[in-house]
Amino acid sequence: MKYQPIENYGIIGNLNSVALVGKHGSIDFLCFPRFDSPTIFAALLDHKKGGHFKIAPASSKTRSRQMYLPDTNILLTRFFLDEGVATLSDFMPISDSNHDNILIRRLKVVHGEIKFQMTCAPRFNYGRAKHTVKKRHGEVTFREQGKQHIILRLHPSVAVKIQDGDAAAEFTLRAGDSVSFILEEAGRRKKSAPAAAGLSDDDYVSQAFKDTMNYWTDWIGRSKYRGRWREIVNRSALTLKLLCSREFGSIVAAPTFGLPETIGGERNWDYRFTWIRDASFTIDAFMRLGFTDEAAAFNRWMVERSKKFNPARPLQVVYGIDGRSDLKESALKHFEGYRRSRPVRIGNAAQDQFQLDIYGELLDSVLIYHQHKGEVSYEFWEDLVKLVDWVCTNWKRSDDSIWEVRSGSQPFLFSRVLCWVAIDRGLQLAHRLSYPAPVAEWRHARDEIYRNIHDKFWNAELQSFVQYEGARTVDSSSLLMPLIRFVAPSDPRWRSTLAAIEKTLIEDSLVYRYRRADKAVDGLKGEEGTFSMCSFWYVECLTKSGDLKQARFIFEKALGYANHLGLYAEQLGAGGEHLGNFPQALSHIGLIRAALNLDQKLDEADEN
Repeated sequence: MKYQPIENYGIIGNLNSVALVGKHGSIDFLCFPRFDSPTIFAALLDHKKGGHFKIAPASSKTRSRQMYLPDTNILLTRFFLDEGVATLSDFMPISDSNHDNILIRRLKVVHGEIKFQMTCAPRFNYGRAKHTVKKRHGEVTFREQGKQHIILRLHPSVAVKIQDGDAAAEFTLRAGDSVSFILEEAGRRKKSAPAAAGLSDDDYVSQAFKDTMNYWTDWIGRSKYRGRWREIVNRSALTLKLLCSREFGSIVAAPTFGLPETIGGERNWDYRFTWIRDASFTIDAFMRLGFTDEAAAFNRWMVERSKKFNPARPLQVVYGIDGRSDLKESALKHFEGYRRSRPVRIGNAAQDQFQLDIYGELLDSVLIYHQHKGEVSYEFWEDLVKLVDWVCTNWKRSDDSIWEVRSGSQPFLFSRVLCWVAIDRGLQLAHRLSYPAPVAEWRHARDEIYRNIHDKFWNAELQSFVQYEGARTVDSSSLLMPLIRFVAPSDPRWRSTLAAIEKTLIEDSLVYRYRRADKAVDGLKGEEGTFSMCSFWYVECLTKSGDLKQARFIFEKALGYANHLGLYAEQLGAGGEHLGNFPQALSHIGLIRAALNLDQKLDEADEN
């Protein structure tokens, strides 16, 4: 069995977790029952030990295509054979309860007669736990062994047999025939979902399909976006919604772990957590699209993190979706990794890093939220004052910054700029809210940071702002400088910095984070791909500068690197292959922001 390319997958979810479904009809990744739970399917990381749930034609001469049912997260995989055509529908119903976790797969033959094979082979606790399996009354129960075990119940509408702890079936369907498979979490005395609803399995599947379709069409119907790129923007919005935790209001950076940034390399991280850094980008995207409930839920999650701020122990960079702070990093040594890319890491040591930029992103998100009529309570304001005061005292410190380097701290340009943002947004909020604040002290610190950046991070020889103090390299995070209004897009120093970035980091529409020069602060072996998020930042920079023709040209090119469903991983390899965890929230947030801003400027140009 060969590993499917990362870009060959689509995703389905229920706001508790996400499953990756391949074009070959196999679910090869699913953490269960939550985003941050251990996997029950992880063939994407080890096709022998990871587990999978596959439904596909028995013939090896099968072609397939995938699409989403329009305006939904219901995924359709269509199989084409000489013998006929069939469609596999995959979805996870959205329940009012955060504890109902159900996966439904419905297969229907459209034309001809086709023989199929089904294998449901869960591997619990990242493939480390044994399990027992029992078939009774047409159901198959998988029970994980251990103290905190999971019980899965499979309802197949075809006869199955037990083989080496797996459920397997072979069956033939003719045109018009359909079968379904329901996989759900089961307690010892818990009724099955169809039984609890008082329905047969077939009726339950039909009703769940309609309810799930209506949920997603109603949700995306609330979008205010009516611009030129409606289909891809809506798909990005639907993807972001899948990454939201309905229970906690947080959003995961990606639903996967261990997918490599370099094939065969060590850059294999766990992204199933929530980064403070993502806050301003996420809230801005949701608010501008009209999804105020999601923005408010994420804002509430950040309020809770701010309450726990202690000057002796600054905010963490990353938290669990439930706000927990212990994300100890370790390696799953028994997994061979995607295409033998090891180690396969779970947890994230970034929890222990010192990153100054997160305060700017947090304060910027609060200002954005308030600008869209969101409430900022006085109690929250008191916590924010402590944060800004802390930044005023600590902004000169070296840190690990946005790219979370593992080679030691440096005085990074991006961190200094975001410290300026933190204080600037604090001043703006104090003025807008008329809340008390040490305004004079904040202004002094903000202006001191501004002068420090121009004095210490400007290289006259290179005519560019540089990555860190004393460096001779540029960094694509600098693309945010005009986007967060630190510098005007027409400023001579910025225009020459953009030229340096274009010369060294940009190839066509593809943007590298930085180049790994001899003295590059990275601390990791191997190269990496281009960052999709940075490509969309570049589009925003061109838009801000008024070069709308080039901005649109680059944006359209960047859209061409999405997979067949409009999804983006974190990075792109030399051959355009997707790399890193998938799908990546920031890539889709970047796309949405770039489309919104470019649309606005194009509309203004058309009016003139």
